[in-house]
This record gives sequence, C-alpha cells and structure tokens, in this order.
Amino acid sequence: MKYEEIHEEHEDPLINQLHRAIKAAVRFLAILMVLVIFWTIADVIYVLYEKLKSPPFMLLDMKDILETFGAFLAVLIAIEIFTNIRLYLGTNVIPVQLVLATALMAVARKVIVLDLGLVSSEHIIGIALVTIALGVSYWLVQEKSKHAD
Repeated sequence: MKYEEIHEEHEDPLINQLHRAIKAAVRFLAILMVLVIFWTIADVIYVLYEKLKSPPFMLLDMKDILETFGAFLAVLIAIEIFTNIRLYLGTNVIPVQLVLATALMAVARKVIVLDLGLVSSEHIIGIALVTIALGVSYWLVQEKSKHAD
C-alpha cells in the first residue's frame, strides 16, 4: 500500500520550499536515529556487563534475561524506524506495511517485558486488542499488496 506524502515538484514555489524543509528535517531525524541506535547498543552492552559482573558472577536471573531481550528488541525497533525513515527519504512513500510491522514488534517487546504481577487485567486486554488490530491491519495490507501485484 503506497501513500505519497511529498511530491517532488509542486506548482507553488512556497510548497516546494516547505517540501525541501521537511526533507531536510527527515534527513536530520535519520541521523539522530542512527545515533540513538548506537547509543542503545552501547547501553545494552553496558547493562549486560554490569549484570554479569555482579554476584552471582556471570549468571543472569529470569528478570535480567527478560530485560536484556527487551533492550535487544528496542534496538531492533530503532533499526526498523530508521528503515522507515530511509524508505521515506528514498521514495516519498510511507511504507505502511513496514510501519505496521514495526508497531507489532513494539507491542511484542511490551508483551515480552511485561510483568503480569504489576498490570491490571484492563491493561492486558488493551494490549491484546491493540495486537489483534495491528495483526489484522498488517494482514489486510499484505493481502492488498499481493492482489495489486
């Protein structure tokens, strides 16, 4: 599914200038996202190092493992967001299927690190409904793109 956000040329010169400004802002966001990715990777390494060096030495408990998984997924989500930005810059098209996949990954991260003892049943039902809505949306976009080809 393609949605063209910024046309290359517009008859109004002001709109053209605004489009160039938006493109520059998106490029800046891409640079910031790369910095965030590296910062997050460094943070994952540091936290993992700190957890492994504290007693019991070189052992992680289940909470530490889940936190580590959450940190890894946060890096992957940041990479997916960068990919969204890169595709947007290269094509002027919002990759709806990739955005939905990124949202699904973010919800999956939330579910993985969720402490069921600390959340209400309404919170869990809300996450379930969001997951179903994103899954159905992803499937519908995928089916539409299959039939469009």
